[in-house]
Amino acid sequence: MNPEAQEFLGTFVSESYYYWASVFMLLIHAGFLAYEGGASRCKNVLATMVKNLLTLSSVGLSFFLFGWWVYNGFPLFPVAGGIIGPWTNPETSELVAELKGLADASYPWSEAMGPNTADNLTGVFFFAFALFAMTTASILSGAVIERIKVGAYIILSIILGSFTWVVAASWGWHYTGWFFTALGYHDFGCSAIVHGISGFFALGVLINLGPRVGKFDERGRPRAILPHNLPLTMLGLMLIFVGFYAFLAACVIFVPGQTVETTIYGTPMTLASIGVNTTLALAAGIVGAYISSKSEPFFTISGGLAGIITVGAGLDLYHPLIVIPLAFAGAFIMPKVAAAVERAGIDDAVGAFAVHGFCGMVGAILPGFFAYGYPQAEGIPVINPIGQIIPTLICIVILGFIPGYGVSFVLKKLGLLRVSRAEEIEGLDLADMGVEGYPEYNTAWQSENGIRTTPPVGSSINY
Repeated sequence: MNPEAQEFLGTFVSESYYYWASVFMLLIHAGFLAYEGGASRCKNVLATMVKNLLTLSSVGLSFFLFGWWVYNGFPLFPVAGGIIGPWTNPETSELVAELKGLADASYPWSEAMGPNTADNLTGVFFFAFALFAMTTASILSGAVIERIKVGAYIILSIILGSFTWVVAASWGWHYTGWFFTALGYHDFGCSAIVHGISGFFALGVLINLGPRVGKFDERGRPRAILPHNLPLTMLGLMLIFVGFYAFLAACVIFVPGQTVETTIYGTPMTLASIGVNTTLALAAGIVGAYISSKSEPFFTISGGLAGIITVGAGLDLYHPLIVIPLAFAGAFIMPKVAAAVERAGIDDAVGAFAVHGFCGMVGAILPGFFAYGYPQAEGIPVINPIGQIIPTLICIVILGFIPGYGVSFVLKKLGLLRVSRAEEIEGLDLADMGVEGYPEYNTAWQSENGIRTTPPVGSSINY
């Protein structure tokens, strides 16, 4: 094979690899659609699903317009460069010149973002990162179902999905990011960078959003608001699991000219090891949550996700015999965290904080102890506890909780955060969509003249 053909083949294989990994990541969003739709009540199922669908649109467009640039423009901020720009130190150096080139290629009007046969990879990398961004925002979506205004959610999803997590990715999931170069941070599967940020962002929003009508009794004791279709929710999580394998595959660096697969941090790894460790984390997590929740179905299957997130940051490094107990422990604790959040008066409809926030935080810290001293790229600190803890706290507090709380607080003060009590009781399908997901269910609530009435308060039917 001549050199030109060999180069083309390498580029095509790499391009195809990321393209199809990203396509399969769409199963995560099919899963979230089913997961959240099933977790809602009948009167909110369509509104919940449409809100999740809008995540693809709002984050997809905003990530193209500015989020993709943030990833390639902010790796050195604020270590180098000014607070209001330029965000990379303008000193003459190969690194800054390279970063400038990457940032320029990230603008929407860049030739790299169109049909350009001279650059097969920039666009397909954008595709992969856009799917990462949509996943980040979808984590928020489930926590706030049944009472948030669509406009407020879109604003929050754009801020989370196209800015705050992207800044974290630029600092800690970029080969020149200062989390990595200065501290030795390692977060292969985005435990803190995606999940921790999203979970803590959602917690900040939930504090201002408040619980659903009827969630707590007059003494503040929580009531169960059951999913209208638990089997659909469980099927949705299974789709998310499948998409997660693709998500983790897309975290692998596989470009023309490489002789070995690596992580974004330059450490060697294999797809085979990701397959083994992800499967074991999924299995151990389900068992841990099953035991902890006393076989409660929702938490049992959520345990699979909790297990993967708990070991996500070091999934490329851990031996399988380390993965099993860590994933089991994270998933075992997860239902107890969800119960504690509920006892604190916070209505997290799908346990997003427990699964993503708590497990993401723990998962990002664990490599500092269970992969301590592992060497990374030349001139980079070895993996260490401080190098994991400090970036994790920055992610979950500064880029997660504070923006989530602050933006939702402003929206609340402006009266833009939550639907009215009357709309919530009627159901968002009718209030927002003007149509019901299951119109035949209403026969039990028809008056004599055929006009629909709202189910009585305290009805035993979970309408």
